[in-house]
Amino acid sequence: MLTIYHVPGTRGVRPIWLCEELQIPYSVVPVDFTPEFRASSEWRAMNPVGKVPVLRDELGGESEDLLMFESGAMVQYILDRYGNSRLQPATGSPEHALYLQWSWFAEATFARPLGEIVNHGREFPGEQRIDAVVTEMQARAALSAKALGDEMSDKTFILGETFSAADIMLGYTLMLADRFLSNGLPDSVIPYWQRLTSRPAYQKAVS
Repeated sequence: MLTIYHVPGTRGVRPIWLCEELQIPYSVVPVDFTPEFRASSEWRAMNPVGKVPVLRDELGGESEDLLMFESGAMVQYILDRYGNSRLQPATGSPEHALYLQWSWFAEATFARPLGEIVNHGREFPGEQRIDAVVTEMQARAALSAKALGDEMSDKTFILGETFSAADIMLGYTLMLADRFLSNGLPDSVIPYWQRLTSRPAYQKAVS
């Protein structure tokens, strides 16, 4: 059994969405998102930097439970252990290389400036906000959104006609971008975003 420790709207959406797409059993444990709890020794024993989500896999037998943090790593682990070759191309293929590229782009390139906007607002609330910092991060995120929109000009999903876990990785980042980009998502990426949000598994993950 997979257990996902989660706060609604955070990156736990990714492994939850994946479990729903694969139709594998899982449970969700709500996490107290207060700074006090996330700084507690109890939570730091599960995630050393106090973030969410955390994944627990009860392996059974003589094996200890597996604990993981980092949502992208969770997605890949679930695919490799429980996916039965679904939602990712064959390892070592050119298609798998592109699957990895867009999965990592979603977090390392596209989500990073969006996260900085969130962090800046937390550290410098109200009149302390430095507008130039937020504007720069929005510009970086907007460039990533444009690059994704350009890539999607003749595709249904990021790898072509077939939905993959790379779309899950990108989908969560688009959720953030839709919220934090000053002008919203570019027109070029909206049809792709609508296709993702119409999937029952996505709707279950964010409900």
